[in-house]
Amino acid sequence: MINSFFSKLSVALLTSFVLMAIALVYLIQDLTADYQDEVQQKLHANLAELIVSENQLLLDNKMDLNAVKQSFKNMMVLGPSFEFYLLDTKGKLLAYSADPAKMKRDSVSLRPVKYFLSGQKSFPIFGDDPRSKTKQKIISVAKIESDSQGIQGYLYVIIGSEISDNIGDLLINSHILKLSLGTVITGLIFSALIILTLFALLTQPLKRLTQEMAAFRKKGFERGELEISNWDANSRDEVHHLGVAFREMAITLKEQYKKLQTTDQMRREMVSYVSHDLRTPLASLQGYLETWLLKKDELSKEESEHYISIAKKNAQQLSQLVEQLFELAQLDNEAETLSMEPISIAELAQDVLQKFQLKAKEKSVTLDVSPKDPSLEVIANIAKLERVLTNLVDNSIRHCNAEDTVLIQFKHSVAGVEVSVKDTGIGIPADELAHIFDPHYRARNSIAQQRSKSGLGLAIAKRIIELHGAHIQVESELNVGTSFKFTLQNSANERHS
Repeated sequence: MINSFFSKLSVALLTSFVLMAIALVYLIQDLTADYQDEVQQKLHANLAELIVSENQLLLDNKMDLNAVKQSFKNMMVLGPSFEFYLLDTKGKLLAYSADPAKMKRDSVSLRPVKYFLSGQKSFPIFGDDPRSKTKQKIISVAKIESDSQGIQGYLYVIIGSEISDNIGDLLINSHILKLSLGTVITGLIFSALIILTLFALLTQPLKRLTQEMAAFRKKGFERGELEISNWDANSRDEVHHLGVAFREMAITLKEQYKKLQTTDQMRREMVSYVSHDLRTPLASLQGYLETWLLKKDELSKEESEHYISIAKKNAQQLSQLVEQLFELAQLDNEAETLSMEPISIAELAQDVLQKFQLKAKEKSVTLDVSPKDPSLEVIANIAKLERVLTNLVDNSIRHCNAEDTVLIQFKHSVAGVEVSVKDTGIGIPADELAHIFDPHYRARNSIAQQRSKSGLGLAIAKRIIELHGAHIQVESELNVGTSFKFTLQNSANERHS
């Protein structure tokens, strides 16, 4: 319990109050003693002068020690609260009323004596106590002087010696002091209770936040919804700001954890798909090469070239698959950034279709671009956009039959230029449209001879379009055709033309 923030504050507060109370007791004690000294000294400030005037302490203009000692005996009737000392002009003790066994000094400093006699008194004034080597006590002083020879010495009176030696008794027996101490202690206790209550109220949000953090750590990410209070973001309380930051952090962490789980699952699936996709061409490549090595002496030139051709085709397929895997992994990195520039989208589309003319001619598929306007420009990365169009056109041709058409079409829209790649091929089943951009996914109606394809082309195209800040959509109907659409930003020239 002592480890809690509230407990530490409470202990620190109580410790401070105890130290404060002790300091106040000592302060009151000192103030009381000083006040007592001041009162006593003011009441008896003229005592020494009165004694000198009432007693004959000089004989033939010199101090009469016998008369002084007799006077001291007579003055002791005033009580034990006074001690009388006769000093010469240098402060040496000539006679005294105190017990000789208790004397510790044979002289005292004349500085407080002269200050007392200067007339500029600021009470209390302390002088050396002959009964102690270190203590000082309040005094009353008077000059002993003759008319012809001036100052012969000083009468040095220690006032209230017993009172000064028994301050503890004074404090114990003082009703006012007891009342003052009681008032101070009661005030301190009352103040401590109020501050402890305020501490409890102020630390309550912090305690709640600590409990939520502990619960969040214990519960983890996979056990239901987050149980975090709705902290007030508009509050001026720093704890509420901390709570808001913690809640946002927890939500972000949970989302990132879910995303990480999804990514991890996709990676697992990709590893499984890659293993299968790599195994097929690799096994075929290995099989044909081994067969060729075993039978190369028995095979005719045409048969030998056939085996080598198939092996080469599988090697090319394997190489293409590896390149696509590297490309997708690079694009999957969110830190991937593209350098953008204005490009003529129609000219780029015609260049892409030019690459597929031979393949389209073999299948009797018609390729076209509309409109063929070289001034139509978009902001894009030309190499990546070419990759997108290449993958989409290649996918469309593979799913077309003879006499079908593949069209790259452009339309102006509010957001920019809409690019669509349409074909009149076999189409895609409606229940599979949501999955065709998944890596290694192949529709059930894929053309048999094309099932050797990796299924990465559309996933790569989708990721590139996302890096352009756009979104690719697909519409399809069986035996009618398929259309892929995305919108790119107009270039400055295009917007002002």
